[in-house]
Amino acid sequence: MSMVLPEVVGYKFVGKLPDIATATDLVLTVTNELRKKGVVGKFVEFYGEGVSTLSVQDRATISNMAPEYGATMGFFPADENTIDYLASTGRSNTKIEYIKNYLSTQGLMCNYKSQSHPVFTTTMELDLSTVVPSLSGPKRPHDRISLSSMKQDFNSCLSAPVGFKGFGLTPEQIQKKATFSFKGKEYTIGHGAVTIAAITSCTNTSNPSVMLGAGLLAKNAVEHGLEVAPYIKTSLSPGSGVVTEYFTHSGLQEPLNKLGFDLTGYGCMTCIGNSGELAEPLAEAITKEDLVVAGVLSGNRNFEGRIHPLLRANYLASPPLVVAYALAGTVDIDFETTPLGVSKKTGQPVFLRDIWPSKDLIQQTIKSSVLPDMYERVYSNVNDGNKSWNELKVPTGLLYPWDEKSTYIHNPPFFKTMELTVSKRPAITNAYCLLNLGDSITTDHISPAGNINRKSSAARYLEGKGVKPEDFNTYGSRRGNDEVMVRGTFANTRLVNKLAPAVGPQTTYVPTGELMFISDAAEKYQSEGHQLIVLAGSDYGSGSSRDWAAKGPYLQGIKCVIAISFERIHRSNLVGMGIIPLQFQSGQNASTLGLTGKEQFNIELPTDKSLIKTGQTVKVSTNCGKSFETILRFDTPIEVEYWANNGILSYVLRKLLH
Repeated sequence: MSMVLPEVVGYKFVGKLPDIATATDLVLTVTNELRKKGVVGKFVEFYGEGVSTLSVQDRATISNMAPEYGATMGFFPADENTIDYLASTGRSNTKIEYIKNYLSTQGLMCNYKSQSHPVFTTTMELDLSTVVPSLSGPKRPHDRISLSSMKQDFNSCLSAPVGFKGFGLTPEQIQKKATFSFKGKEYTIGHGAVTIAAITSCTNTSNPSVMLGAGLLAKNAVEHGLEVAPYIKTSLSPGSGVVTEYFTHSGLQEPLNKLGFDLTGYGCMTCIGNSGELAEPLAEAITKEDLVVAGVLSGNRNFEGRIHPLLRANYLASPPLVVAYALAGTVDIDFETTPLGVSKKTGQPVFLRDIWPSKDLIQQTIKSSVLPDMYERVYSNVNDGNKSWNELKVPTGLLYPWDEKSTYIHNPPFFKTMELTVSKRPAITNAYCLLNLGDSITTDHISPAGNINRKSSAARYLEGKGVKPEDFNTYGSRRGNDEVMVRGTFANTRLVNKLAPAVGPQTTYVPTGELMFISDAAEKYQSEGHQLIVLAGSDYGSGSSRDWAAKGPYLQGIKCVIAISFERIHRSNLVGMGIIPLQFQSGQNASTLGLTGKEQFNIELPTDKSLIKTGQTVKVSTNCGKSFETILRFDTPIEVEYWANNGILSYVLRKLLH
């Protein structure tokens, strides 16, 4: 195995969460702090007596957001709470005893109240009692906002310059409203109108404390006669079938249903862009007035263009807050001073504080409704599949019978030109820049997973294959078809490319100055024999570890990405596809070097792999006479081998054949 030994950041928790704060509020706080610290490529281990106050589900919520705070992993050593969790989720006493004895014998059982702890590379500390109700957004998971500041923050974002915390609206644009009819009633909305509210799958939706908190809040709201506007797309997609069991047992599914949070299924839904379309009158109203409307979801990621192409402001929040914002109908609200409505029971204004369930009530409901036999029942047949799955006809034989007519599964070209022996990689000379990008370009910008836009290059391809627009589906569902995915690469409708005059998936074809879809430009460059590079800012490739965010650029002919910094997993994936990651020297970037992206680039990297060393300096020159030095981000010797083989796929196949 070849790997770089990571630094280990120790994050000490002291104190206890206040009653009003949830595990989601904690994880959004942690994500914000760790992003500020900078933990890309590092392990984060949590320690301190405060950890002992957190359930295993709370800890899992924090660990699950490691990609969002940039760490390789977030680690909580096992302790007595871990053993209690195993018992509460239906594991047998024999298995639990075996696990406990093993952990104890190996010295892996942790006492979080102990004053001693491992030696860390560096440490941080958080007093859990300082955590407050929070959201994150409108465009990144680490941009935390306290609930009390939400109204002010959203309004400042409206007028702030276009960026992670700005939409660049003029005073006149901020005043815009839209009126539309839906189901026989007229509605008027403005900026900040909530149009999607989703309790959507992630560790948040397998955590009983926040899920039952949402159910209890819904119950209290229904008792007061509060309602959610019918045009708001509400949904419930838990991370486990057990959630349905304890919602049913506690009687909380019914009030959730009354507010529109019906069960839509299990697994990734709205968080990955599978929300489906908004009601047509609503969509038309948003488009006509160019409104900045909002989504509120309990997922992990809210990157631009990910949730829905019409939603420019998306906020991560706890499941109870998702319900609260659905009731409010807008994120432009101060819950302390503005009621959610008027009670049909008392005739008095109902504030969020009036229906927010106490922590004691939530814990009582967990104790009475989350039962070990539920886990046993749900997971006893997990390997048996279901009727639809079991009735699928599976091809026989050693080779897969590719169907050229299929628009879902297509024989990819990764091995079509591969030879048994390794040839020298050609030098990168006179390469054109396909995109000149800024900071925090995510894998969602590079390879979106959501709906296929009807005006996109991928849509044009599908229509050519006889697929109707209503059957386009999502990029995620068509990830088995390289022809769709290469056209979907850099197809995010919110992509900001300095080689294009406006936001969207376009670029300038430098030789002629023609503006075109990025995938069309890439195809044109390749047809004329030109190599391609990408210029980028910091944190390039943050977000999901999406394989097509590396496969797509490879198929577009991109040979090198030059960035200020890379997210760990994406850098590794680029190398795995034979794409060279180069990092600007400290203090330098495309702007400081005076690069516009309209130059042609020469990457002075030896073509002989024996002359390549990890982390070496690589000179880059342009046809305009500018040159600069970069750092080669091959971090281990095996990565040099992957590159020499034109990627890990060819490397592994050659190993198998030899």
